[in-house]
Amino acid sequence: MSTVKITESATPWKTQNWHVSQWNYLDEVTSEFQPPEKIKIHDITLRDGEQQAGVIFTKDDKIKIAEKLAEIGVHRIEAGMPAVSPNDEKAIREIVKRNLGPEIFSFCRCMVKDVELASDCGVDGIVIEIPASAHLIEQGYKWPMEKAIDLSIKATARAKELGLYTVFFTIDGTRSDMNWLLKLVDRVSKEGHMDAFTLVDTFGVLSPQAASYFTKKVMEQVDKPLEIHFHSDFGMGVANTINAVLAGAQVIHSTVLGIGERAGNTPMEETVLALLTLYGIDTGIDYSKLNELSRLVRKLSGVQIPESRPFIGDNAYNIESGILAGWYKNVFEKNPTTLFPVLPKFVGHDAPQILMGKKSGLDNIEIWTKKMGIQLDEKAAMDVLMEVKLKSHDMKRPISEEEFKEIVKKVEGAA
Repeated sequence: MSTVKITESATPWKTQNWHVSQWNYLDEVTSEFQPPEKIKIHDITLRDGEQQAGVIFTKDDKIKIAEKLAEIGVHRIEAGMPAVSPNDEKAIREIVKRNLGPEIFSFCRCMVKDVELASDCGVDGIVIEIPASAHLIEQGYKWPMEKAIDLSIKATARAKELGLYTVFFTIDGTRSDMNWLLKLVDRVSKEGHMDAFTLVDTFGVLSPQAASYFTKKVMEQVDKPLEIHFHSDFGMGVANTINAVLAGAQVIHSTVLGIGERAGNTPMEETVLALLTLYGIDTGIDYSKLNELSRLVRKLSGVQIPESRPFIGDNAYNIESGILAGWYKNVFEKNPTTLFPVLPKFVGHDAPQILMGKKSGLDNIEIWTKKMGIQLDEKAAMDVLMEVKLKSHDMKRPISEEEFKEIVKKVEGAA
């Protein structure tokens, strides 16, 4: 749970597991950073992640994912919204009963009955939502503005009576009027109850610079722990989350794979690894299990991710191009971070594979023939390479080992 600045290392940008830019650690770059002393990862895969179109988690799915989240060291698990369905309620109750280690939260609308149901499930706390932008309240909900405040006060007050840690969650906060938002938070804090406040970028419309500003502005006015919940409609979820943390936000809401409504939520994998390696902030999770967790969620959600997805994509560490194969041959055994900024084994990824295809070069040929015990002279190696490039081009994919052996036989036969 602790935020650990890696100051004990003379070169925090270069360790046995990663090698990033030393510029990240220059005083001119870091002098205005004000990260909190402690950071928690609040995982929302089981609730907001499941809101991705087409994703359905069964009760057993949710339990399996929760167990793996606990194993990796996530600090909080938002197990779902019990009001959604009886199956969701059963899953939450079972996750609570298993006493996995992390705090277990549920999500609630600003309705007293939702709060009471969550309490009955035995959760440690709740994230309680209310629309916070005038246009969403008036157009989406068809409510008068005062109704949003009144509902928030009544529901959070009931949460306090029930002893629930209460995180106030303002939907579409980043498109609301700042004064209106702060008025809402102030009234709920004074007339209702709030243990923490969440900055919510529901539609992913915040810029990284605005994320810093928004965080600092709210911290000036709200004397409560600050949580951040950002979406990735513009691909800014990770950058915005990091900027908010550097401005003082204490709890990160994220999902495995970045799954979630529309373009998804802030992905945990990229966020925690960027914080660790680029900023020296250790969230305390077990990074070596990131791929194990991501594979489980991929399997149970049916979500496909790009093969090149950082750290968890199937092809994230594989090499086809000739120049990179040469680098691999020269550096991987003794200086692997020269080629891979974060080592695959550090994040639990499979070892790099050297592929054979259109972009390959003689170093790929050397690596493959050595592995297979094949001897080729310089001319034969070049002839094989040319055949490989043509075949790969025509098939629009790398070639297999069997196809490579066939090419070698063809070249040797023509010699």
